[in-house]
Amino acid sequence: MAADQEINAGDIKKDFPIFKIKMSGKPIVYLDSAATSQKPKQVIDSIVKFYSEYNANIHRGIYDIAERATDEYTNSKGKLAKLIGAKSIRNIVYVRNTTEAINLVALSWGNANIEKGDHILISDMEHHSNLVPWQLLAKRKGAVLDYIKLDKSSEKLDMDSFKENLENDPKMVAVTQASNVLGTINDVKYITKEAKKHGSVVLVDGAQSAPHMPVDVQSIGCDFFALSAHKMLGPTGIGALYGTEEILNSMEPLFGGGDMISAVTRQTHSWNSLPWKFEAGTSNIEGGIAFGAAIDYLNSIGMEKIRRHEEKLTKHALESLENVKNIEVYGPKKDEINIKSGVVSFGIKGVHPHDVAQIFNNEGIAIRAGHHCAMPLVTEVLRQGAVSRMSFYLYNDEDDIDKAVAAIDEVKRIFKLE
Repeated sequence: MAADQEINAGDIKKDFPIFKIKMSGKPIVYLDSAATSQKPKQVIDSIVKFYSEYNANIHRGIYDIAERATDEYTNSKGKLAKLIGAKSIRNIVYVRNTTEAINLVALSWGNANIEKGDHILISDMEHHSNLVPWQLLAKRKGAVLDYIKLDKSSEKLDMDSFKENLENDPKMVAVTQASNVLGTINDVKYITKEAKKHGSVVLVDGAQSAPHMPVDVQSIGCDFFALSAHKMLGPTGIGALYGTEEILNSMEPLFGGGDMISAVTRQTHSWNSLPWKFEAGTSNIEGGIAFGAAIDYLNSIGMEKIRRHEEKLTKHALESLENVKNIEVYGPKKDEINIKSGVVSFGIKGVHPHDVAQIFNNEGIAIRAGHHCAMPLVTEVLRQGAVSRMSFYLYNDEDDIDKAVAAIDEVKRIFKLE
């Protein structure tokens, strides 16, 4: 694809086997990429190739296929480091997912550094993965968990609330770069800069940003950045924690066993070098290799191009819903598309989101309905029991959105709404 061309979702869909299937007897329209992305054949083939051609454990085998497996697995870390602007693979710890990455920080760094009375600062738009670990840490240590409130529109973080909370000199500030419900893109570079003035360590939840836009962790300046492969064309069961070398070297690993040690005697042990000291036992080898293939695919398109494509789709969706009656759309609107990711959450008056999702399914359209693992945001801020959510990716086009809007009309017809 030439650099000056826009994304042709129709061509891209040819790389994704799942788009050959039907759902409810109709071609599938997949609008749930915020939950998990679909996988191109290049990623699927990389897993098959590993098991068919060079299945072996990594790091210790000196025979050919073991060395090849080691190289492919290690190279995938180099690809990820380059994608997110990390200095080297020493900054990249493979884990199961974003949730495990954040829990690793809360358990290792948190247990060693948070004391009774210390403050931990998160926001009202966090996914449970960037909320519950800090609740647990605060309870264990007797710390105080504070929240950055949303502004009056319930669309963006209230920067006055952020600055007020910084006066407590929080030891940890943990925020999402992009909300999985509102689609709001937070200025994590600014948040990090201001938090550092108060001596805070900063963790950024990048689960909803790394798949969809350029990310540069060094430019952001954060200490930690967490992401999941399965949201960025890769397989489930593997994700990554980025950390600065200084902070990762200061942390103790959570698990002991093979591969994370350099030497063991009957009474003592010493840790392996970064990042391996955090990766005990046999790794998710095929997951890492397939993650590398996913990154290759993303790079072949270009993250800036993916971002522009999703902005176009999101704007089309918001414009299409603008004059639809009996519907409420949550998050930044079309005039703030620069701070809106490819997520559009909405509610239809008098219709439960689960009913909406079921009717969409009947039309061959996959969307998400519920609290989206962000219950405080949905129930306490938006004051909804659940919301419906469409989320877009590089394989979606405007026709997919038009079908979704038509499905909303079908919902309204069934429930006899205007």
